[in-house]
Amino acid sequence: MGYSGARGGLDAILAAESLVRGARNQDPAPWLTTEQITGRMRLAVDRVMGEGSLYHEETAADALRQAEGDVIEATHLVRAHQSTLPRLAVSEPIDPDEMVVLRRIVPAHRTPDGPQLLGRTSDYTGRILDRNAGPDGSTVTENEVDRAERDLSQRHPRRFSEMLREMDLMVDSRPVDGQLPESPFDLSRHPARPPAPRSAILASMARAETGSLIGTWYRSILGPEGNIHEVTLGEVRHGRLPLRVTHPHTGKPLQLGYIRASECEAIEDLDGPDEDRGRFDVGYGLCFGHNERKAIAMANLDIACRRFGDADGLEQVLLLTTDGLDSCGFLEHLKLPHYVTFRSMIDRKRAVRGVDGGIDEIAERHTEPIGRTC
Repeated sequence: MGYSGARGGLDAILAAESLVRGARNQDPAPWLTTEQITGRMRLAVDRVMGEGSLYHEETAADALRQAEGDVIEATHLVRAHQSTLPRLAVSEPIDPDEMVVLRRIVPAHRTPDGPQLLGRTSDYTGRILDRNAGPDGSTVTENEVDRAERDLSQRHPRRFSEMLREMDLMVDSRPVDGQLPESPFDLSRHPARPPAPRSAILASMARAETGSLIGTWYRSILGPEGNIHEVTLGEVRHGRLPLRVTHPHTGKPLQLGYIRASECEAIEDLDGPDEDRGRFDVGYGLCFGHNERKAIAMANLDIACRRFGDADGLEQVLLLTTDGLDSCGFLEHLKLPHYVTFRSMIDRKRAVRGVDGGIDEIAERHTEPIGRTC
């Protein structure tokens, strides 16, 4: 990558930042509080938490407000803030089976073990713009919402994949008894490069930009690679998972609270020449907050990567191209001054044509007054 560093022009840079800050903070509209953002824009907050690798709703909300609703910019703010925080402890491994389910759907079976909980979703309603929505215009009151109490078994239903395992229809890739699972790859400390363990690929997808991940999944289905594979969603969940750390004095697990997460299991029909065609395999996805699209894309890409990742470079795509900060950072750097590299390109073109002189002879500089809104 070749571009000249931005040197000089400090007054202009400060004036540009002042324009952003002034237009945002002095707008006549009522100020958005952190509680308003977390309460009314929860999906955007959850997305920023996931892509920013920091589970803290208030921080994500403040970043969204500062970024004027730009999710990528808010993610950048959160990721930068996260890098300044001390590491006080490392959490205990989380067992997804401990999830207190708020929403659970099983598209693969009509009557699975446990209930189908639609929860809070608009998946099954028409996309009609409601301009009267709000505290005064809402037509749905809290009393009209079904808030049926659920017992413990309904909040912790058995997985659909467990039923397939009991029927001996599932490839079991879990660690056998006595075999220690691999230590999870820490993306915040080490960059992941292929070949990488599965935990590194899953971690990369968990903090990937949601749109990029969905686009990668869609390309793996209909793109030129031609990896057409038949996937059925076995389980999609949204719920609360306990967060525990080891107590520094007692050495025992101490629960600090809960985090919300979305989880998906995608059932894959194995039909390859070297695969067990009498069984299914499962792909897995888990991410912060309520972001089912990302969890579903993760689960589908997890199984696709294990089946075809070495052949078509899918592993490299997932590790190196789906991070929103990386891709948008590279794109945004194109706005930085490239005077030196472009001048050298022009010089080479003119040298090829046998023309003397450089770009300085062509360009006539016109400076603009600092601080004006363009």
